Amino acid sequence: MASLQQRGNHFCGGTLIHPRFVMTAAHCLSGISPQRVQVVLGAHNLRRQERTQQRLRIQRVFENGFNPQTLRNDIVILQLEGAASTNANVQVARLPQQGQNVRVGSQCLAMGWGRLGNNRNSPAQLQELNVTTVTALCPTTNLCTLVPRRRAGICFGDSGGPLICNGIVYGIDSFIRGGCGSGFFPDSFARVSDYVQWINSIIRGHTGYAQWSWRRIAARRQKLF
Repeated sequence: MASLQQRGNHFCGGTLIHPRFVMTAAHCLSGISPQRVQVVLGAHNLRRQERTQQRLRIQRVFENGFNPQTLRNDIVILQLEGAASTNANVQVARLPQQGQNVRVGSQCLAMGWGRLGNNRNSPAQLQELNVTTVTALCPTTNLCTLVPRRRAGICFGDSGGPLICNGIVYGIDSFIRGGCGSGFFPDSFARVSDYVQWINSIIRGHTGYAQWSWRRIAARRQKLF
């Protein structure tokens, strides 16, 4: 789990997919100079200078036809200036195979440092929420989730963070409708499995690695809401 920050302030999440690459939502960097963004890894409490934290700058941004009007292709890959040190607190996430989709009704985890509600502040500590994948009212190009029988969901500041199902990152937090945790409209995520070949081509082309062994993401977690 990564925190994207400007001047020490969190504004979006991200996922470490290789020691030199982080995946996030394209809209997170819309109108923002990448040179002003710091990627923070190994964080749990953003209001503390934790010894586990690693801070890296962005060297290059790879985008894939993002449409800011429709939020289609809401994904970018950030190449870091240096390589993250993988350890018990910072690990590389597993991605699905190209075209491998999660089943409807699957239990997944959304996480981030986004607001705790429409009119509530952002938390200091990393939050986690149990969600269920759905298709009702979901745009055909997205992966969507709801929290059954509760008004809960992702919120402002969670954008770019991962949706994890069975230990695999299937989605990137993209957009909400009807406010945070509307209880009616599902939360929408960019579908990672549509972009795996493109992601792998970037990693191969800019690291010299023919393959990468995806490892499970590790994070200390708390319940959201």
